Amino acid sequence: MSSAATPPAGPDDLWSVDEHLDDILATVRPLEPIELQLLDAQGCVLVENVTVPVSLPPFDNSSMDGYAVRVADVAGASEEFPAALEVVGDIAAGAADPVRVGPGQAARIMTGAPLPPGAEAVVPVEWTDGGLGEGPASGMRARSLSPEGAEGQVHVYRPVEARAHVRAEGSDVRAGELALEAGTVLGAPQIALLAAIGRGTVRVRPRPRVVVLSTGSELVQPGEELAPGQIYDSNSFALTAAARDAGAIAYRVGAVADDAETLRTTIEDQLIRADLMVTTGGVSVGAYDVVKEALSSVGDEDEAGGGVEFRRLAMQPGKPQGFGTIGPDHTPLLALPGNPVSSYVSFELFVRPAIRALMGLTGLHRPRTRATLKAQEALRSPRGRRQFLRGRYADGAVTPVGGAGSHLIAALAKADALIVVPEDVESVEPGGEVEVVLLG
Repeated sequence: MSSAATPPAGPDDLWSVDEHLDDILATVRPLEPIELQLLDAQGCVLVENVTVPVSLPPFDNSSMDGYAVRVADVAGASEEFPAALEVVGDIAAGAADPVRVGPGQAARIMTGAPLPPGAEAVVPVEWTDGGLGEGPASGMRARSLSPEGAEGQVHVYRPVEARAHVRAEGSDVRAGELALEAGTVLGAPQIALLAAIGRGTVRVRPRPRVVVLSTGSELVQPGEELAPGQIYDSNSFALTAAARDAGAIAYRVGAVADDAETLRTTIEDQLIRADLMVTTGGVSVGAYDVVKEALSSVGDEDEAGGGVEFRRLAMQPGKPQGFGTIGPDHTPLLALPGNPVSSYVSFELFVRPAIRALMGLTGLHRPRTRATLKAQEALRSPRGRRQFLRGRYADGAVTPVGGAGSHLIAALAKADALIVVPEDVESVEPGGEVEVVLLG
């Protein structure tokens, strides 16, 4: 437990949701920055300002397939009286030494090719006969099929203004300008920009590695046959997917039976690839709740500030929780309850912010809003507990989905919001205003 947290006065007292979250966030620290290749940095948070070393585009270039011309040479051109220009060559994208365009001349130019010396604008090929003398062209013939198109004469049927169809040097960004600010999450557009300005690597905080482990002898891998008394393991799949959604690299470990030694060994083995560990199940007060037993002798409880503490929170669902650090690297571990809805709600409230704190993000939490309760009857909530109910949010209103049971996975799958009922509220009437956590 972090020294920054103020725990309840006695062992039987409840922690509030905020006290538990504050303790987690006071303990979790952003991961150390590393240099990564661009594609490996996807989803990571930039830790440095990136300036533009070379203007983008780095030279004036054509935005169309057509002909580079001088404005005066096509002034007044029309289909009845086209301007006839001498074609002096081809300019393809990547050309290093384009031909010069003089009076009465034109150069066939491709999209992205540098504007040649002497030229002032580009005429789209559709405004010309394409050098074929057969009226307006619909496009250019491939050079391999029609090499003569790069020479001879072209008829231009429309005039152009100076700089028409020309992308100016630095029209996107100029050398010395700020390309990306520290704190930016690198998605596809940001990686595209970094590549375009020539950056092969970038300094970021890496995506945290999260190991998700569920416990319970009754759990069976989906796809296998169920024996009497068994259920499929859904928690590890839900939480692994949720961790990835939060930005982590998540590893799912198959369900571990209710045996403390097996669980202890599994956790110790997984620490090598974990920046954060999440367990689900085994944190309540039953005789087979082995997470408490296993974690009592794992990790760094002899180190200052180490060990995992199990608590009861003033919330519903998700009352039993565990948090602390384990192993030689003081890896944070969050132990969540095993009921599916309790587990998922706990993830959203506690694990997701921890993952985003490890990433170095400032926006740790899901967005929240106020909404009108749309329901057939009042919502009931136990006094002294902060209740989180599933709901669907639309147009400023929220409708409850399913009941308060912590096992209702089907209702959870239909929800896109959590309805928050505060500790001091026992009933919310239809039409009343509630706080809503938006999950989508």
